[in-house]
Amino acid sequence: MELEKITYEIIGCCMKIHNTLGNGFQEVIYQRCLNIELKRTGLKFGREVSQNIFYEGIHVGTRRADFTVEDQVIVELKAVINLENVHLVQAKNYVVAYNFPVGLLINFGRLFILTNL
Repeated sequence: MELEKITYEIIGCCMKIHNTLGNGFQEVIYQRCLNIELKRTGLKFGREVSQNIFYEGIHVGTRRADFTVEDQVIVELKAVINLENVHLVQAKNYVVAYNFPVGLLINFGRLFILTNL
């Protein structure tokens, strides 16, 4: 499936969630809702899939992005009033760690979507 179609579907799911719930809930509530909506789309996805992190070939830990979709897109959710640089850096690091071409950082605290991290 094309990246544009995948990201369009994901963003559509997030817009539906935001239009239904609005802001003010904890991040985990939005994660659960996105899990439901992604199932409805038929997209292949994983929630909090662990990714090994290596330093000079040595395993130093694992990280988990909120969602991986179609083995091509990282989706990181936030539910904060203002996104900070640390949120963007975290999402970018997931894109690099998973070696995916696209990342979405979605903030339900004030609906804001950053793409192509």
